[in-house]
Amino acid sequence: NEYRKHVEKDAALARRFQPVFVDEPTVEDTISILRGLKEKYELHHGVRITDSAIVAAATLSNRYISDRFLPDKAIDLIDEASSRLRMQIDSKPEELDELDRRIIQLKIEQEALKKETDTASKDRLAKLEGELADLEEKSGALTARWRAEKDKLGAAQKLKEQLEAARNELAQAQRRGEYQRAGELTYGVIPDLEKKLGETEGEADTLVDEEVTANDVAQVVSRWTGVPVDKMLEGEREKLLHMEDELAKRVVGQHDAVVAVSTAVRRARAGLQDPNRPIGSFIFLGPTGVGKTELTKALAAFLFDDETAMVRLDMSEYMEKHSVARLIGAPPGYVGYEEGGALTEAVRRRPYQVVLFDEIEKAHPDVFNVLLQVLDDGRLTDGQGRTVDFKNTLIIMTSNLGSEFLVMQKEGEDSSAVHSEVMQVVRAHFRPEFLNRVDEIILFNRLRREDMGAIVDIQVKRLQKLLEDRKITLRLDAKARDWLAAKGYDPTYGARPLKRVMQKELQDTLAERLL
Repeated sequence: NEYRKHVEKDAALARRFQPVFVDEPTVEDTISILRGLKEKYELHHGVRITDSAIVAAATLSNRYISDRFLPDKAIDLIDEASSRLRMQIDSKPEELDELDRRIIQLKIEQEALKKETDTASKDRLAKLEGELADLEEKSGALTARWRAEKDKLGAAQKLKEQLEAARNELAQAQRRGEYQRAGELTYGVIPDLEKKLGETEGEADTLVDEEVTANDVAQVVSRWTGVPVDKMLEGEREKLLHMEDELAKRVVGQHDAVVAVSTAVRRARAGLQDPNRPIGSFIFLGPTGVGKTELTKALAAFLFDDETAMVRLDMSEYMEKHSVARLIGAPPGYVGYEEGGALTEAVRRRPYQVVLFDEIEKAHPDVFNVLLQVLDDGRLTDGQGRTVDFKNTLIIMTSNLGSEFLVMQKEGEDSSAVHSEVMQVVRAHFRPEFLNRVDEIILFNRLRREDMGAIVDIQVKRLQKLLEDRKITLRLDAKARDWLAAKGYDPTYGARPLKRVMQKELQDTLAERLL
């Protein structure tokens, strides 16, 4: 692009140079390049780079960093991972830092207790001084060990520098024909330095980690892209295994939908999904107020600890043919060209998130042409020609198509006939090639009367959180809970009437009393 823009259009300049087209190397070629550069980066940063880190840098950068090229992006990953490790080596180990912080805390408390004269304070002071002495002894031993290990690393770094200088001198001696000096270096100086370096590096260090591993590289990728590709902690594994339970705390009566999205997320985090498609793509079908948007928010809150961590696009705003430009950005020459698209810009800046297309049936047919590429290839080209990666997004589309059949369904009635009627409406509205690219079409059930009690509990908990700041406790007895559930139940509008009932009966009354 830069060549075409600045050089090629100037024929007088272009003919004075011979263009040499350099293709992007493959992942295997990049690994070979990194192995060749490994020693230079080890010498520069004073750390050891494992071969697994080199392989991880090439493979992870190729998969997750789409706006740059190999080997540049892989080299930068190794460089940043090495510099982060170097900073950790130069700073205090976490174990020692925690000890020193505790010692400072106890010394402050010691000075305060010295001013007290009561027996309890004197006893506490005696205990504190004993604990302080133990901690200072531990800190002294750890500090001495840490400094000794740092000195060893410093010695290894000096040996590496001497070895590099000897190798450079050997190359120069061979070029100049100084064979005596070349022989001394080849059979004397270099083997001696290599032996000393091997002995120094062979000693096990526990406090200071000096090896760049694959997980160090993965952490850098995670920080650059927001995609969690680093090694999962034990707590996160447990969290993912019990994902359904967490989502069910917010979404009531929609077991199938909760299981489907949980399975997709687990598959992605285990690295088993198709790498060229989004994490998952779902169409949520059902009447208003049954939890379609709420499940999407719960999913964003579960994955990112923030329910607003998603792109929400209301498809009623994209009913016109020209509105496609708002999604991917205006083409060159049109107003708003520099601004980028609402969809592409949001995903480009944050590649790992939930993308919600609300009321998808209202979108113009040209919008579906854009979505076909996203669902199939996991990428989209914006108005400025940049390729945006959707491989780490979870795409959810909501729709009310066929909801009249779900609303009319009687409690206890066989749902398979109703589901087939809904699917007929869906197939009549959406093109087969679009439906064929969606992972799963999930039908949300109409809320039952017995589900309303659990929804009341969820709404009351939210209200309790608002009142906590004012030191007010809200308790709801069983009768009040049942009354709110009964009054807020409407099979046509789902849980939405309950919000209005709680606002009128609880929040308005509370607001008057608080004021």
